Amino acid sequence: MKKFKRTLVTTALPYANGPIHIGHLAGVYVPADIYVRYLRLKGDDVLHVGGSDEHGVPITLTARKEGVTPQDIVDKYHKINKDAFEEFGISFDIYSRTSNKIHHETASQFFKNLYEKGVFIEKESEQYYDEEVQQFLADRYITGTCPHCGNDSAYGDQCENCGTSLNSLDLINPKSTISGSTPVKRQTNHWYLPLDKYEPFLQKWILDEHKEWKSNVYGQCKSWLALGLQPRAVSRDLDWGVPVPVDGAKGKVLYVWFDAPIGYISATKELTPDWEKYWKDPESRLIHFIGKDNIVFHCIIFPTMLHAEGSFNLPDNVPANEFLNLENKKISTSKNYAVWLHEYLVDFKDKQDVLRYILTANAPETKDNDFNWKDFQARNNNELVAIFGNFVNRTMVLTHKYFEGKVPIPSKFDNFDNETLDNISTIVKNVEDALEHFKFRDAIKEAMNLARLGNKYLADSEPWKTINNDKEKTATILYVSLQITANLSLLMEPFLPFSANKLRKMLNIETVDWNLCGQKEILKSGHSIEKPQLLFEKIDDNPIKTQIDKLKASKEEEETPTNTINPVKPDISFDDFSKLDIRVGTILSAEKVPKTKKLLKLKIDTGIDQRTVVSGIAEHYDPENIIGKQVTILMNLAPRNIKGIESQGMILCAKDKEDKLLLVQPSEQIIDGAEVN
Repeated sequence: MKKFKRTLVTTALPYANGPIHIGHLAGVYVPADIYVRYLRLKGDDVLHVGGSDEHGVPITLTARKEGVTPQDIVDKYHKINKDAFEEFGISFDIYSRTSNKIHHETASQFFKNLYEKGVFIEKESEQYYDEEVQQFLADRYITGTCPHCGNDSAYGDQCENCGTSLNSLDLINPKSTISGSTPVKRQTNHWYLPLDKYEPFLQKWILDEHKEWKSNVYGQCKSWLALGLQPRAVSRDLDWGVPVPVDGAKGKVLYVWFDAPIGYISATKELTPDWEKYWKDPESRLIHFIGKDNIVFHCIIFPTMLHAEGSFNLPDNVPANEFLNLENKKISTSKNYAVWLHEYLVDFKDKQDVLRYILTANAPETKDNDFNWKDFQARNNNELVAIFGNFVNRTMVLTHKYFEGKVPIPSKFDNFDNETLDNISTIVKNVEDALEHFKFRDAIKEAMNLARLGNKYLADSEPWKTINNDKEKTATILYVSLQITANLSLLMEPFLPFSANKLRKMLNIETVDWNLCGQKEILKSGHSIEKPQLLFEKIDDNPIKTQIDKLKASKEEEETPTNTINPVKPDISFDDFSKLDIRVGTILSAEKVPKTKKLLKLKIDTGIDQRTVVSGIAEHYDPENIIGKQVTILMNLAPRNIKGIESQGMILCAKDKEDKLLLVQPSEQIIDGAEVN
């Protein structure tokens, strides 16, 4: 592994259209902060850069919903999130924002550099235009019926019912969310990054040169490259963002996916005049901490941009995490089903480290994981309180009781004493190895093993008994226990900074240096310690019940059947209806589409042929339970590629009052191929 002189750590820029929740923390900010704190303790040259992503359609949608300007929205949430991060202990060197002048200048110049090199493709394309408000519509400003599952609330970029990525031009009965009118198609000009041109570079750089990347990251990159890359628009028609800095681009801004990662560069420029040392010196390494939804941007698209520009370092590692669910359900910001950081800091005052510990111990490092409040309570009470806190408190109480609060002079060490002291350095090395490989769950488990070692040592040595007839032995026991405690105050600093600092104050340790970790004598004999305070306190059932009830209320509100029926759609002619070829078919096989939650790949006997249909019913039907069922299928829907599978039709479903999809089936067995008239 190459040694670098310095490290630049970036964390995904959260949209400033809402607050931070625990999913963000577990996926990105807690692991990044642990890693940065570890490097700082080692004395490494490291910068931690973050900030708010303040452009893009989600910002404008929130502004329109609240009846304010986009600037009002980003100002509000930038402050909320910045303050929450600070109080939670996320130690950014800078937390900037993409609406800053320096970012606009940096992003514009980056675009110009690529433009002048002839990197971009310029071409016309059709896009929906709202004639009432006289503007082109971004994908999220268009809703309509999904051509795959029939969901009539699909967005222009994705159907949230079946999970299929969409092109807004494919929506059936599209509507503008701004005016409610039916948009028209118009030609518009945009610039594209030709990702396909850079496939050979990406294949070599990722698949050959970065096999050490986490399996979930490497695997996703491999899948993207196997499917083949396409040119991607770097501009869009919008009035909020960084203006495209070329002639003839009035009313166009840089696409948010293009300008947001440049925010890492502009933030570093804002932080230090030596910014190029961190971005361009080959002795510097770049590490991106992100969630899995950002892997393609940070492993494929942004590196392509940097490579095309030619003067920047490429990422050395992208240790992306998967998603964190909440009480076995997907976190939903739009439905208020989340644990918000700023609310947690109020509801659980001075318990930042408790949440940091649980999110690290339960991190979704290579697969999705779950947070639940009962586990939160149990880990606090059974691990932080009963193991870590209990060992520290017993050691310090006994030191004050038997040796007036001073580190005793040890007598002769026996094998158990020496073995215990030797184990300290072994545990420290295990922690270091895990941190160096971005295995934060393993790292916090090993760090807690030091507290477990101390507890076992105290329990087996029983200084409260030896004090009666062997004070010298008692002195040795507490000396060893205090060295473990001192090591804990340093070893826990990256993970639990508030508790580690509190412990060091109790121990009167002024030097915070990782190089002391593992040493057998951090505290000299005769060193005075303060009277102990509890590091952690038990959490009873009441606050946990309050949190569970809060989530239950959000869930019930979301799942309460509305019993509303959508209004009848506009009339169509008989000729339009007669174009639909709907027939009965039998499902011959069914299997889940890999890396999706909602899609099933079905093989259907239509009486005329056997065809493949991709359907968004995986959350409502188990594959093995629908084989042999008859269904109705729209036969003459144009084929469409979905997740690399050509879907040759659409099966018909209806929603019940609880939004469950039910197959539309004949009431009795009939011949496959029978027409529905």
